[in-house]
Amino acid sequence: MNRYEGRRVLITGAGSGIGRATVHRILAEGGRVVAADVSAEGLKATAERAAADGVADRLTTAVLDISDEAAVIAGVASAVGTLGGLDVLVNAAGILRSEHTHKTTLDFWNTLLATNLTGTFLMIREALPALLEGEKPVIVNFSSTSASFAHPYMAAYAASKGGIQSMTHAIAGEYGKQGLRAVCVAPGSIASGMTTGRGPGLPEDADMSLFTKLMPAIGEGFAGPETVAGVIAMLASDDGAFVTGTELRIDGGTHM
Repeated sequence: MNRYEGRRVLITGAGSGIGRATVHRILAEGGRVVAADVSAEGLKATAERAAADGVADRLTTAVLDISDEAAVIAGVASAVGTLGGLDVLVNAAGILRSEHTHKTTLDFWNTLLATNLTGTFLMIREALPALLEGEKPVIVNFSSTSASFAHPYMAAYAASKGGIQSMTHAIAGEYGKQGLRAVCVAPGSIASGMTTGRGPGLPEDADMSLFTKLMPAIGEGFAGPETVAGVIAMLASDDGAFVTGTELRIDGGTHM
């Protein structure tokens, strides 16, 4: 499939996990991509895979901290200049941390919201002018199953993802008449750097019995990042043309 031939795509969180998998999926379908991430090493690995796949000529990498307003302003402008416009924004960047709620410091809370919620907002704000001039523009944001279902020790993370989910609805309504679609994916039970081992740095005294129900109903365990990348590729293509202002849970039935 070449659903992205001629499409100009900016993807954050592109140095690992689902963000990296999405870069490779969009490149495989013919898109031109600016891959942004806070990790230069992660972006190097993403670029090496693109080179091995023979698609490096359609990939540009950029180190970017989405929680830094000045960096986002400059980074989005640079990406738009590199691509000659923008058709799709995928906000995959985020951090996952855990703590007992009664031990959560304000700094801990603010760090999570600054990266996940405010960072997503900043990317959208700066990209909107170019998107509205683009071809069939789409924003794909990252919520989480934690936004709608109980994930112990993750109150701050859940709040950030719930905010992204609500913001996506508002943006879809505000800009729909201008041709923009805005959707959320809500991954759960996906194997990535965020979820390996004890996952999101769970407290040492975490009651693991609280997580027994957080397992997929299909398959034999967590799915790979490419599972979510495939859904994103669908949503941001013409195949998702009638999908906006909503979220799609991708969790193998963990939260049926």
